[in-house]
Amino acid sequence: MSIVLISIGGQAQQLQRYIEEAEANNPEIQAFELRYNIAEEKVNEANWLPNTEVNLGYFVSEPETRVGAQRARIGVKQMLPWFGTVTARENYATSMAEAEYVEITIAKRKLALSVAQSYYRLYETRAKQEVLDENIQLLKTYERLALTSVEVGKASAVDVLRLQIRQNELQQQKEVLEEEFSAEQTTFNNLLNRDENSTVDLVAEMKIPENDPIYGTDALSLNPELLKYDKLYESVAQSELLNQRESLPMVGFGVDYLPVSERTDMNPIDNGKDVLMPMVSVSIPIFNNRYKSISRQNELRQQEIETQKEQRLNVLESAFAKGISQRNQARIKFNTQSKNLKQAKDAEQILIKNYETGTIDFNDVLDIQELQLKFQINQIESVQMYYVQQSIINYLIQ
Repeated sequence: MSIVLISIGGQAQQLQRYIEEAEANNPEIQAFELRYNIAEEKVNEANWLPNTEVNLGYFVSEPETRVGAQRARIGVKQMLPWFGTVTARENYATSMAEAEYVEITIAKRKLALSVAQSYYRLYETRAKQEVLDENIQLLKTYERLALTSVEVGKASAVDVLRLQIRQNELQQQKEVLEEEFSAEQTTFNNLLNRDENSTVDLVAEMKIPENDPIYGTDALSLNPELLKYDKLYESVAQSELLNQRESLPMVGFGVDYLPVSERTDMNPIDNGKDVLMPMVSVSIPIFNNRYKSISRQNELRQQEIETQKEQRLNVLESAFAKGISQRNQARIKFNTQSKNLKQAKDAEQILIKNYETGTIDFNDVLDIQELQLKFQINQIESVQMYYVQQSIINYLIQ
C-alpha cells in the first residue's frame, strides 16, 4: 500500500519495503486482522436455528384409554424463524465484518504514515550529522590557517582558541544527534517489530521535487476514516432489517409419541396401539415494544453516524489544508535558505581571498561559518518537513 511515497532515486522503493515489512510483522496490525477473522466467523455463527426441544415424561399414574393405559410421553419440537430471518442475520454479520476490514485498512495506513515519518526523522538526524562533520573539517582548515597566521604575527592565539571552542560545540551537537538517532532508530525498528538495533538503510540525499502534486479536497471522500462511517451506517441498516424479521412470528413443528399398554381384560380394535401426534405451533410477539424500541435506537444511531462522519470530514479537511500550507512553507523556507547559503559561500570565498593578501579576520570567519551551518541545518529541516507533510497529505487523500 503505497500512500506516503514521493521522492527521487530509490527512496520510494526502499521505504515501501520497510512499510511492507511493518505491515507483515506489526502486532497491532495482526490484532486488527484477528478481529476481522472473528467478525468473518460470526457470519457462520449467524446461520443458526433455535434449539430443538425434546420432552420426556413418565406417567406415575397411568391414564386409562379405550385401547390401553398410557405409560409415557415423548415429544420433539423445533421452532423456525420467519422466512428471511437467518439471511438477515447473516447480512448483518457480513456488514459488521466489512466495517472491521475498513479498520484494518485504517490501521495499515496509519502504520505506513508512522514508518515514513520516522524514516524522515532518521534521515534528518543523519543529514545534520554529516553537515556538522563538514563544518568541523572546515573549522580545522581555518584553525590551520590561524596557526600559520599566528606564526607570522597576523593573528592571535585567541583566534585559534575560538576556532577550537567552536569545533567542540559542533562535536557536542553531533554526539547529541547520535543519541537522538539511536532513540529514533529504536522507534523505527519497533514499528517493524524487529530487533531495536537493526540497521536502517537511509537514502544518501533527499531533495524537494520541482513541482508539487495537485490535489482537491474531493479526494478526501475516499479516506477509509470516512468510509468506515458508511460501513457502520450500512451495518445499522442491516440491523434494522434483522430487527423487523425477528419481530415476525416463529413457527414450530413437532411430534409427540405416547406408548400404550395392551388391555388384558378385553381386546378392542387397535388394542395397545401407540399414539403419534404431529403438532404445529406459532410464537407471536404480541407485546412488541422491544422491537419498536430497537427500531428507534437504530434510527438514532444512523443519525449519530452521519454527524460523526460530518465532524470527521471537517477534521480531515482542516488537516489537509494545514498539510498543504506547511508543505508550501517548507518549499519557501528551503528556497530562501538555498539563496542564503549561496551568499554565505560567496562571503567565505571573499574571506579566503583576503587571507591570501594577509587581511583575514577570524571573527568574520566564525560568523560566516555559523551562518552557513544555520542555513544548511534549516535546509535539512525544510526537506524533512516537506516530506512529512506530503506523507500526511497522501494519507488523507489516497
